[in-house]
Amino acid sequence: MGLISENYNKKLLSKIATNDGHGENSAYFDGWKAYENDPFHPTQNPHGVIQMGLAENQLCFDLIQEWIVNNPKASICTYEGVQDFQDIAIFQDYHGLPEFRKAVARFMEKVRGDRVRFDPERIVMSGGATGAHESLAFCLADPGDAFLVPTPYYPGFDRDLRWRTGVQLFPVVCESFNNFKVTKEALEEAYKKAQESKIKVKGLLINNPSNPLGTILDKETLKDILRFINDKNIHLVCDEIYAATAFSQPSFISISEVMSEVVGCNDDLVHIVYSLSKDLGFPGFRVGIIYSYNDVVVNIARKMSSFGLVSTQTQRLIASMLSDTIFVENFIAKSSMRLLQRHDLFTKGLGQVGITTLKSNAGLFIWMDLRRFLEDSTFDDELKLWHIIIDKVKLNVSPGCSFHCSEPGWFRVCFANMDDATMKVALKRIRHFVYLQPNKGVEVATKKQYCRTRSKLEISLSFRRMDDFMNSPHSPMSSPMVQARN
Repeated sequence: MGLISENYNKKLLSKIATNDGHGENSAYFDGWKAYENDPFHPTQNPHGVIQMGLAENQLCFDLIQEWIVNNPKASICTYEGVQDFQDIAIFQDYHGLPEFRKAVARFMEKVRGDRVRFDPERIVMSGGATGAHESLAFCLADPGDAFLVPTPYYPGFDRDLRWRTGVQLFPVVCESFNNFKVTKEALEEAYKKAQESKIKVKGLLINNPSNPLGTILDKETLKDILRFINDKNIHLVCDEIYAATAFSQPSFISISEVMSEVVGCNDDLVHIVYSLSKDLGFPGFRVGIIYSYNDVVVNIARKMSSFGLVSTQTQRLIASMLSDTIFVENFIAKSSMRLLQRHDLFTKGLGQVGITTLKSNAGLFIWMDLRRFLEDSTFDDELKLWHIIIDKVKLNVSPGCSFHCSEPGWFRVCFANMDDATMKVALKRIRHFVYLQPNKGVEVATKKQYCRTRSKLEISLSFRRMDDFMNSPHSPMSSPMVQARN
């Protein structure tokens, strides 16, 4: 768009339509565009960009497909289910199908080990977690008000909570010396700075398990958070969309499990955001959930859901699937096992070339430490390194600056959105990149060491023979610009 045309549209259109509030002009989204323009394919484009910037769970679709084949009545578009087509097609109640709300509530309980109960009457649906966050922002804050958010945090929060609401996000700075832990001191410091800046804080937003860290908040930290928000009389929004991705100890603990253990906790201040995009791998279904302990918020959010309802066809299918207890228990167990295997294989491959990662046990990604590869410890140098990885190594990984990380040199790398063969190609490219960095303190310092490590991973140095690793077809993913929040 030319400068004249851009200025003309700014006068002609609304401020929301013409501002940069969506956040698309960032390295995070630029990486997606790089993949879009040159997508990797094992045979059609073997030297293309591998998508490692999209947090999708594609490791258990065989289980989903098997269930669908065995349960054709769950869909109104089959011979077995078509008799219900009319009733489902004309259903418009924004409360949602009762069986859908009940099934989602039970699934949320299963994911949390049946240690807590959820009331189906408090289930409010929305168009993905993006819609859920925006609806809560509209319910809880006015334009100019702020939510505290521990860093690093998911870049899409800037879009979800700020763009159309006018709400601000104020960082709670967390650092690597304590593995980016959310501390009482960091919360108090951020609140104090917001007050000094004359910013009204209306809430605290936490992401548990964390995107991008892949870590889980322990019970004592959750209690500290509850005490903090009660002391300040501000809201707590808990994004728990990765709850079922915990693949090793310690187990995931929901905020709902510890509320009763905090003396004087005001339940009206606590709200949970959930979705099926990550735990089940259904981003395209746009199933987002608000679960609030505040009756007024439940009522208002349900009215707002009219702007982003889940289709009744999707509700019916999901209700049927999640009501199958045997399937749900098997899926949760196998998904956890497969995520663990993929995580361990990928981090082991990185470790064998001297790349360390933050210790994690949840999520669909790892937080990779490339600080040693920076010429200077600056975000400018981080972006320079990121451009090399995108343009030369041909991997779309996401730089820490796009997650508002306080320290340059960290990158988020997604590992569950590809098949095993593609992951091996990605590891080979990383190995080749590291081998060409002779003075960065890399453990693989000699050709002999390098070849020994290569033998362990059965990965070739050559970029030109990637097809050796391709034992199964792999189609390029559709445009991530229209995928669910990642």
